[in-house]
Amino acid sequence: MNVGFIGLGIMGRPMAENLIKAGHSLVLKSGSRPVPDALIAAGGRACDSARAVAEEADIVITMVPDTPQVEAVLFGEGGVAEGLSPGKLVIDMSSIAPLATKDFARRIEALGCHYLDAPVSGGEVGAKAGSLTIMVGGPEAAFARAKPLFEAMGRNITLVGGNGDGQTTKVANQIIVALTIEAVGEALVFASKAGADPARVREALMGGFAASRILEVHGERMVRRTFEPGFRIELHQKDLNLALDDGRALGVPLPNTATAQELFNTCAAHGGRGWDHSALVRALELMAGHELGQAAG
Repeated sequence: MNVGFIGLGIMGRPMAENLIKAGHSLVLKSGSRPVPDALIAAGGRACDSARAVAEEADIVITMVPDTPQVEAVLFGEGGVAEGLSPGKLVIDMSSIAPLATKDFARRIEALGCHYLDAPVSGGEVGAKAGSLTIMVGGPEAAFARAKPLFEAMGRNITLVGGNGDGQTTKVANQIIVALTIEAVGEALVFASKAGADPARVREALMGGFAASRILEVHGERMVRRTFEPGFRIELHQKDLNLALDDGRALGVPLPNTATAQELFNTCAAHGGRGWDHSALVRALELMAGHELGQAAG
């Protein structure tokens, strides 16, 4: 397929690489920075503007940090909307506000085009491996058209419902992930301060009902103190803000989501906005006065 890809950061770059590997033709735009040389060497072509990407491509994918950036890329000066012609498809794979997504979809459809919201889960590891979970909202025919692209980037691909439902599912995912990171961190800090080896505790728990992907991957990050970002705390803060804002609008209490956000805020206040979200454990360590692996007090 003739695909445009806008947003080549930690997640977008490997996603674009996997599309090229799958044989699709890509035109690329990378914010204010040049398109990486490796993508050009692999066969991608750089464009100077989002409008130019939309003019050249039949399907345009956006993967940028937040709602304002998506709106600017789509509808700002030199944006995607200016380069669209009827029949083209826009797929936003960013994680943004569900209500704004519904508005963006209406505006794209008014141009005679189709729109899918398709946020992802799986982090940098999943993006590189092509194993992302992709949660899609939009028309079934558009989903069928885009499915070969999704299959190059992910494994668990689900059409959840109409436009906005993909983003709602991603917000729900981020609530579960944050709360599970907090639970794993709390358990390991407790075990460590009680005098147990947190690495062995994690290994034992992996064989029981407490086993989870987060205990496996992020529990190991916590034990090893490796907090280079696969998914930055500041991005998870953004996602939890979406949850808390929509929770207020819907009248849905999210008490533990609010607690997890405050722990992320504590990390950010100590210079950790760019840490991996597994570093939430550092906020728990600060409160306990104990770091994982430290001798019991």
